[in-house]
Amino acid sequence: MYRILRPILFMMDPERAHSTILALMASIGRLAPLRELLCRLYRPARARPVNIAGLTFPNPVGLAAGYDKDCTAWSGLSCLGFGHLELGTVTPRPQTGNPRPRIFRFPAQEAVINRMGFPGRGAEFARKRVPPRGSSPVRDRVILGLNIGKNKDTPNAKAVEDYLACQGMFIDRVDYFAVNVSSPNTLGLRQLQEKTYLAELLRDLIAERDRLAVDLVSVPPIFVKLSPDLTDSELDQALDAITGSSAEGVIATNTTVQREKLIVPDPGQAGGLSGKPLRDLSTTLIHKIHRRTAGNLPIIAVGGISSAADAREKLEAGASLVQIYSGLIYKGPGLVRELVEQL
Repeated sequence: MYRILRPILFMMDPERAHSTILALMASIGRLAPLRELLCRLYRPARARPVNIAGLTFPNPVGLAAGYDKDCTAWSGLSCLGFGHLELGTVTPRPQTGNPRPRIFRFPAQEAVINRMGFPGRGAEFARKRVPPRGSSPVRDRVILGLNIGKNKDTPNAKAVEDYLACQGMFIDRVDYFAVNVSSPNTLGLRQLQEKTYLAELLRDLIAERDRLAVDLVSVPPIFVKLSPDLTDSELDQALDAITGSSAEGVIATNTTVQREKLIVPDPGQAGGLSGKPLRDLSTTLIHKIHRRTAGNLPIIAVGGISSAADAREKLEAGASLVQIYSGLIYKGPGLVRELVEQL
């Protein structure tokens, strides 16, 4: 079916096409008969559960952050065979993000450049779309993570307040938090990967999480999403901050500002590059993280996965789970089942 639908979607502006699919998945998620039909159609024939950070993931394949920014379509998306969905990025206050157009496809390389800038309707809106853990079979069918960030106009010196606000609003609703300090599309955000900033941010987040979670059945683990553009020295600093805290793992990687692997005339588009040109860069960083932490820090891999071979490459480099985004755009939802059944 996606072979028929894709040419139509690719005639549309990328952001409009994405909004159309998201609205469709949100509608399916609200209608039980359609939701269950979709689940039957895409349910993998076999799946390998994965246990990390105190969570049991039904299978190793997840949806990367940025797809369902406002948490509106997770119920429908959960029927596509994913073991987990990472929602967001959510910021405390609504913001429009960067000017349009801000998403650009490069089909020859199955690549995407985006400079979204965390557009969204804010944490209060998103919170109303995610029921508490344990509230229904639909909610508990899939692991839900929440990618959290700061508002564009929040200075780095006060960034922790934004992350704390998002964490507090979702502490009883999501299964894990992803701390986004690596998007290239919010000015200055990547500075928060520096050891001093990151150590302070994680210290405050973890202390507040543990305080809020005293009366909860489970404590949501915290993962830190890192940039693929870190130098070895910068990576060591970030890992020192992460391993020196009680953070449970990392997500590697966000999009890249590098263009060396994008084989097109100068696209002239600022933003983060994802898809196949990111694959090797992401895998290299995963291998470095695994080696530097002696395999003791769980890694969720994302970047350039469009086949089972790509996913196995990430797992062999040291990851425990994988996430897809650009691969879903180019290959469609059948990719999820393919990955789950072959991993």
